[in-house]
Amino acid sequence: MRTGIYGGTFNPIHSAHVHLVREFADRLSLDRVLLIPTGQPPHKAAKQLASNEDRMAMLKLAAEEISECPVEISEIEMQREGKSYTADTLTQLGVLYPEDELFLLMGEDMFMTIDRWYKPEVIFRHAVICGAPRDFGSFRRMIEHGEDMKRRFPELTFILQNIPYVEGSSTEVRERLTEGETSGGLLPEKVERYIRERGLYGAR
Repeated sequence: MRTGIYGGTFNPIHSAHVHLVREFADRLSLDRVLLIPTGQPPHKAAKQLASNEDRMAMLKLAAEEISECPVEISEIEMQREGKSYTADTLTQLGVLYPEDELFLLMGEDMFMTIDRWYKPEVIFRHAVICGAPRDFGSFRRMIEHGEDMKRRFPELTFILQNIPYVEGSSTEVRERLTEGETSGGLLPEKVERYIRERGLYGAR
C-alpha cells in the first residue's frame, strides 16, 4: 500500500493543508494518507494551541473534503510522551505497517531543512521525501538541494511535485479570527463552523 504521511501542529488545519494533501494523493497515486498531529508541547510552545481533542475533531472534518484517497487521523504522536521526532514516528509506522511504502509529504520550508532534523538518515530509510515549492522560482532550488542531500545521504529518495502554491497559514487564520474577521476562505467551511461553535482562537 502506498501511504502518505502528513504531519504538523494543525492549529488549525486550513485550506492550504487540504490542497497539498489532495494534490499529492492524486499525483503520487496514494492509497491512503495519514494525518498526524503533533502532541501538546509541555510548555505551551505553540501560540494559542487548541486542545488535542479539538485539533483531532478539526482534522476529521477537513478529511471529509479529500476524496482522492482515504484519509485517516493518527494519534501516534499525541500518545507519545516527551518530544516527538519524525524519525521515531516513521520507525514506529514501519513496525505498524511493514508492507506499506511510506511517502512523507511536505512543503518547501520543511524540504529545505529536513537534512538538519533529528536523525535524518533514519527518516530517509523509512520514507520517500515528497516536497512541493512555495513559488515557481524555488522549484529549481529544491531540486538542487535534493541532489545535494542525495550525495550526503545515499539512502534518500525524494520526489518533487510542482504543485500550485496556495496562500495561507495557521498563524494568519488565528489572527483573523481573534480580530473578529472571517477566515477569508482560508479554512474548510466545516472547520470554520466548528471553531466558531467552540469559540477557539477567540472566534465569535
